[in-house]
Amino acid sequence: MFSLKAPRQITQQRRLGHMGEAITQFVQGGLAELGDRLGPVVWQFGPYKSFDSADLTDFLVQLPTTVDGLPLRHVLEVRHASFMNPSFLALVRAHGVSLVGTDSDEHPSFFDLSGDLVYLRLMRCRAEEPSGYPADELATWRDRAQTWAHGDEPAGLPRIAPPAGPTGQPRQVFVMFINGAKERAPMAAQAFTSALKPQLAPA
Repeated sequence: MFSLKAPRQITQQRRLGHMGEAITQFVQGGLAELGDRLGPVVWQFGPYKSFDSADLTDFLVQLPTTVDGLPLRHVLEVRHASFMNPSFLALVRAHGVSLVGTDSDEHPSFFDLSGDLVYLRLMRCRAEEPSGYPADELATWRDRAQTWAHGDEPAGLPRIAPPAGPTGQPRQVFVMFINGAKERAPMAAQAFTSALKPQLAPA
């Protein structure tokens, strides 16, 4: 399954609500060719894009829910502190759009649930660590990912609003290792996947 990142020509615009035609061109430009391998589409806003409820509403209503009969799942990655706002959280929840949870000191870091999936961007790879992340940190993120996958919410993470409590709704969890020591990201992903294998093996 492949997660796709929307082009910056759309997400870096000052007024996102005017990008309907460009959104349609991107979605119709070949996404359906992935078939059942089509994962979530990530819309990464620039660091200077602040929360504007009206503009964001206009943007969200233009995101298509299907392409050639395939369901589309959208994820927002925001990078301005003004988005740490209950009004923003209510808006994306109303539209069923998920949020990127970022492990970083450089960008707002929050892990509120909004859509039907969890998307993690882990950005603390270190060059001195052969696996990018130390084993204990990988284990912590593995446990958190499995908690989300099983329909619960892990404790101890920053959020815009307190969690509502376990829903029992299983969620797909997508984990990306990027930034930091980029050369270590593939090893971090491999180590993370290896840590999952014993628990994913059939009984």
